[in-house]
Amino acid sequence: MERIRFCSKCNSYTLQKICKNCGSETEINAPQKYSKDETVAYYRRKIKKEYLDKHESN
Repeated sequence: MERIRFCSKCNSYTLQKICKNCGSETEINAPQKYSKDETVAYYRRKIKKEYLDKHESN
């Protein structure tokens, strides 16, 4: 099964290993599975905030 991949160079999503927009290698980018117990919610929110802050500044 294919997994969604992310190109950090041009900020696009694809299923390919090589980005069709810029030609750079893509990374697997899948969110953590949700659980109603949510034992790692603090870390998930912290990582998401850091990611958004990093990409908004560009």
